[in-house]
Amino acid sequence: METIYGALRKYADSDAYPFHMPGHKRTTGWMTDPFQIDITEIDGFDNLHCAEGIILEAQKRAAKLYGADESFFLVNGSTAGILSAISSCVKKDGKILMARNSHKSAYHAVFLKNLDVVYLYPKTIQEYGINGGYAPEEIEKILDSDDEIEAVFLTSPTYDGIVSDIKEIARIVHSHKIPLIVDEAHGAHFGMAEGFPKSAVENGADIVIQSLHKTLPSLTQTAILHRNGNRTDRDRLMRYLQIYQTSSPSYIFMAAMDECLTQIKRNGEMIFQDFRKNLLAFREDTKDLKVIHIPSEELKGKDGVFDFDPSKLILSVRESQKSGKWLMERLREEFHLELEMACGDYALAMTSVCDRKEGFQRLSDALHQIDIQLCEEKKNLNKEENKEENKEENKEENKEENKEDEILFSLQKMECAARIGQMEEEEMERVGWENCAGRIAGEYAYLYPPGIPLIVPGEIITEGLIKQIAYYRKRRFRIQGLSDDSGNTLRVSSKRM
Repeated sequence: METIYGALRKYADSDAYPFHMPGHKRTTGWMTDPFQIDITEIDGFDNLHCAEGIILEAQKRAAKLYGADESFFLVNGSTAGILSAISSCVKKDGKILMARNSHKSAYHAVFLKNLDVVYLYPKTIQEYGINGGYAPEEIEKILDSDDEIEAVFLTSPTYDGIVSDIKEIARIVHSHKIPLIVDEAHGAHFGMAEGFPKSAVENGADIVIQSLHKTLPSLTQTAILHRNGNRTDRDRLMRYLQIYQTSSPSYIFMAAMDECLTQIKRNGEMIFQDFRKNLLAFREDTKDLKVIHIPSEELKGKDGVFDFDPSKLILSVRESQKSGKWLMERLREEFHLELEMACGDYALAMTSVCDRKEGFQRLSDALHQIDIQLCEEKKNLNKEENKEENKEENKEENKEENKEDEILFSLQKMECAARIGQMEEEEMERVGWENCAGRIAGEYAYLYPPGIPLIVPGEIITEGLIKQIAYYRKRRFRIQGLSDDSGNTLRVSSKRM
């Protein structure tokens, strides 16, 4: 019988390279023996839930580094910060304007507070099948037409590194005298050095949640919440932080956060300079790829994209007949490179300041080898297509395929029939996906990562969603959130529309 520790030790001793979180990339060695520093709230070591000593001082240092009024350590990940932020800013049964591509923890907050949600849909970058940014004018239009909205919750950057115009959005939101909450879980490194986007903290958001463990050298589950200004109720926020966080916070986690930010403060300029140099060298080295595409700066200025995080490597195989999952598995099995996730026809490699030059070179070499194979397959496919007689018919087929892509890779716009919280009391039945169109969903369905729901309880299921689910299932993506482990059915309301 293999233990978890045994499996981890075996993996650590292998030559597998981590292009995934956590950001320390298993290279930071300051914590030699965690058992020696694993303590409880003994005299002289403060208390996270009533900080007045060394923990308070560490949080003050963090706030100064990020330019926030206050910062709070999170030992339950960004999830705890998102739950606390939404819960403290919107009253029970209240209304929130929330991005539809929010992390599942935001939906859990909506459920717990029985909130009425107005959804904001991001633009779609059709070329790569990923979510773009949010249009500030659309946010203004929604807020102008609905004065019951108590807060706005957005995700920037997205999992893929897409950054919205938070400064302009903050101006609009504040003109309506409500707070802006930004899930910046993937942007803890923002604002630290030239060449990376500015943080939402600097751009005027009232509450910003960041996962230190995602892109900086800190332990999994460590995150931070920043608070600015007086548009949010501090007492309510503190109360919810105590509700959603464990009463036994790990001193190892808190030490990891403090040490991480201390190192960034001391050596950040040099660390980020080397990181940026490695990123630029990798992108230059992979410019000659023919089939695999790695987007970057060209994404800016369209589809709601205000800025882009260059540390996110989107490896698109859309021009081939392969899926992102195929690429991810190929890199793992043949080249021992472990990526963060695969979705549709791209895979995502996450990088951080702890990535080594050798790691980037291994990825570049692997992609070049795979690209040669994909080029050959594409040539053979083109030869076959050229043999076909009816070229006009082929053009029409291509148009239809493009329309299908829009359905498959866009976040479907869904109609809400009930609040998420209301569905808890509904009578349910289990129905096969092929018979779900027009029914009201009773549970979530999402890919994890990234944890963005494809369907939310209370939404009316569309044919487009059913096609999306079929696409992912056919390519062996695991659909999470379903109570049916086989993934063949969905719980829906017994009531019919």
